[in-house]
Order: sequence, then C-alpha cells, then structure tokens
Amino acid sequence: MEFKPKILGFLCNWCSYAGADLAGVSRIQYPPSLRVIRVMCSGRVEPIFVIRALENGLDGVIVMGCHLGDCHYIDGNYEAVNKFKMLQKLLNPIGLGDRIRLEWVSASEGVRFGQVITEFTEHIKSLGPSPLREKEANQQLLEELEAIARVVEDFRLRALVARKRKITEEGNVYEKIIPEENYEELLEDAMNAEVIRSKIYLNLQIGPLSVKELSKRLNLDSASVLKHIVTLRQQGKVALDRIEGLTPYYIAIKV
Repeated sequence: MEFKPKILGFLCNWCSYAGADLAGVSRIQYPPSLRVIRVMCSGRVEPIFVIRALENGLDGVIVMGCHLGDCHYIDGNYEAVNKFKMLQKLLNPIGLGDRIRLEWVSASEGVRFGQVITEFTEHIKSLGPSPLREKEANQQLLEELEAIARVVEDFRLRALVARKRKITEEGNVYEKIIPEENYEELLEDAMNAEVIRSKIYLNLQIGPLSVKELSKRLNLDSASVLKHIVTLRQQGKVALDRIEGLTPYYIAIKV
C-alpha cells in the first residue's frame, strides 16, 4: 500500500493560516496530508506540543508563521526560531529531527503554501512512516522522547531560550553581552546535562538504583552519574532510599 503521511501543522492566525485559506480559494493543489491547528503566533508553539504529536505517531510536524520582521507580536517568530533550534538539537540524536520543520508563509503566499506542503510531504515520504506508529515495538524510542519532553519543560532551558536575544544583544543580569557562539555552547551543555538528569530521574521512578547500576543502564561513567545525582538531590527530585553495605541506592521523588 502507498504510504500516505500524516502531518500536523501549527499555523499562525495572521499569515500562514491566511496563506492556507488563499491556497484553498485559489484552488491550488497540494497533498491532503496536513492536519491544521491554528495558533495566534508561531511563538506560541511550545516544543512539548511537537513532542506529543510525534509521540502519538504523527509522521511529521511543521510550524508556519509570518516572515521574520513581520510578526504581529513584534518578535514572536524569533522566539519560534529559538525554540525550534533547541528542539531539533534534542531530536536529532534519536532520529526524529528530520521530521519537524519551520517555515514562513505570508497571507498573500497561497502558492508558496502549496509548495511548502508538497515539498515537506515528499520529504516525509522519503523517510517513511514514523517509527512511533507502532508504540509496542519502539519502547526505547518512547523512553528517549519522554526524557526530552521533561527537558523542554524544564525552567532552566525555557528561560535560557526565551532570553537568547536579550543575553546576546543587550546583556545578562550582570550587563555582560554573551557572544552568540558562546551562548550556543552554553545551551548545548545545558541541554546535554538536562537530558542525562531526565534519564536518571525516569529510571529512578521505576525503582531504587545504585550509581553503578545507573551508569551501566545509561552507558556513562560513574563519576558523571554521581555528579548529576547530587544536582537532582539539591533540586529535591531524588532522595537516598537505603544503603546496602557501602552502596547507596537512590529513588525519584514525585514533583
């Protein structure tokens, strides 16, 4: 049977949704693969929305908004760019980064809307059906995605992404401007650390584990795991469960 992709589109009310409407009244042809959710601004699309869509077996997700500089909410689409870049970096290692896209379509670009949907549909066809269509066969991928879901909802990363323009253009709380390349390194380090902590937390939700057991499950050295456990204990997310001999066992605390 021919693979017919199911694609979810988040379209901003003022530009891309109007562009889709123009494509419709102009009878512009494009594949019937798109399911649309209208939002007031592309900046309103949280990374968790995209993750939940992928988690539920959608083959692709596209976010569409006004061209940069034309946002009805001044810099909402710049926020969308920052969120999208972070999300793609998190999804690339698990093979899902190619299934999301960010595009700009104005209210007068009905033809472009049709072209974008056609091209993205063909791209998704080349990738094949989502590996999450059959959840039972992809438990490990679902666990990876759930770890990422916890990361994108973490206050630290949300604040870091939301303040990118201020940090790199105006300065941080100490009035120090951070060059964009340094900011990207800072964000990369923060993402990697939060992913590991998220995986540790999810493993400890199942039951108590020692540092050695966690390091084996996560394929990390024990010193690194212990460092993250110390941080999680300081955050009130992990507690000491018991000590057997000289080995401490840790457990996740529901937060």
